[in-house]
Amino acid sequence: MPFGIASLRIAGFVLWPFGRTTVERPGAGAPSCIGNLLWLVLAGWRLAIAHIVTGIALCITITGIPFGIAGFELIPVSLLPLGREIVPTKQPFATR
Repeated sequence: MPFGIASLRIAGFVLWPFGRTTVERPGAGAPSCIGNLLWLVLAGWRLAIAHIVTGIALCITITGIPFGIAGFELIPVSLLPLGREIVPTKQPFATR
């Protein structure tokens, strides 16, 4: 269940990353750390490499630079998504 929620969080952030950022949730705890380790081994490193490669490819063209930068911003949330929260950029330290 947490991996499905993390996947939906990544998908929502991928659809429109502009004007939003990720922050660590303060009360995440040890289960989040264990889940992140499992995520990293199973899928996280592949997603992070994919975002790096596509970010570099997009930054080659002038019109793709904003999308390449947005791709680089997706690396932390795709690498370790559990225990993170997506907030508007105007409020980078917002809590629920």
